[in-house]
Amino acid sequence: MSHTVAVVGVTGAVGQEMLTCLEERRYPFTDLRLFASPRSAGQKVTHQGKTYTVEALAPGCFKGVNVALFSAGASISREWAPKAVEQGTVVVDNSSAFRYEKEIPLVVPEINPQAAFEHRGIIANPNCTTIIIAVGIYPLHKKAGLKRVVAATYQAASGAGAKAMEELRTQTREVLDGKSVKPGVFPTQIAFNLFPHIDVFVEDDFTKEEMKVTWESRKIMGLPGLNVVTTAVRVPVLRAHSAAVFLEFERPITPAEAREVLKSAPGVKLVDDPKEKLYPTPLRASGQDDVLVGRIRPDKTVQHGLAIFVAGDQLRKGAATNAVQIAELLLKKNR
Repeated sequence: MSHTVAVVGVTGAVGQEMLTCLEERRYPFTDLRLFASPRSAGQKVTHQGKTYTVEALAPGCFKGVNVALFSAGASISREWAPKAVEQGTVVVDNSSAFRYEKEIPLVVPEINPQAAFEHRGIIANPNCTTIIIAVGIYPLHKKAGLKRVVAATYQAASGAGAKAMEELRTQTREVLDGKSVKPGVFPTQIAFNLFPHIDVFVEDDFTKEEMKVTWESRKIMGLPGLNVVTTAVRVPVLRAHSAAVFLEFERPITPAEAREVLKSAPGVKLVDDPKEKLYPTPLRASGQDDVLVGRIRPDKTVQHGLAIFVAGDQLRKGAATNAVQIAELLLKKNR
């Protein structure tokens, strides 16, 4: 059976990672279409031994495409995803364009795979930080019933794209060479620094990034009344996000019980041996699809509480891998 996949925004960091995931997971497409901005049109991309030409988006360009993985930003998605759907394409969108629309499913396959089949042409990929936290805490919710989530995130430059990663590299060299640093992508210096400012500020002086964790966790886990509060921090790490997460449950759960649950949880890798200095770190998480969970200990400030630390690759499970997993769900359904 013919099955054509498109990657929109293929020249960006997430788009490149999507290609890697398609290859590593042996996604069985018969044809591949690659799209990017007009300035990138005409570039040659080699994938699995075959050379493809990058195309610019144009009317009718999705004809014959079964699934399109979008990673080109919200404005592009709002304009082109509906046009793709009109041509019979199912869109898995990595931007924030459709995440909060009631009729559009927001999917993490380890948590709510059934939601993917309720789509009307568009499926939203959640925010990277939300995915990483949710994969780590959902198995514990099933065991003891989540009541409240408090998180502080430590988000890598990769979350702001390839240009942001290069800015961290450049600024690091400049500081080490004694040169002055001028921010470009980031609002302030990122090298040898960190700052609690990711995305725009919204109501009550939270950032939109912080509110995404609240809004999206509730939708993905089907917990509209879940109490969630987050502080999102950009840190001078190239790749992979981390978070310190404090959980309050409806029912008792011990650290030992939590470890047993997480050992067999889908998408989770338990890394929790402080005596051997084994715990989640961005370096350990980089290049992996699993979310690392560790530093599991009781939170004695609440009746049924745990404190944990999670780390996950923002470009992999936080973006590209999750999108490809959604495409895999659709493919299995249609076979």
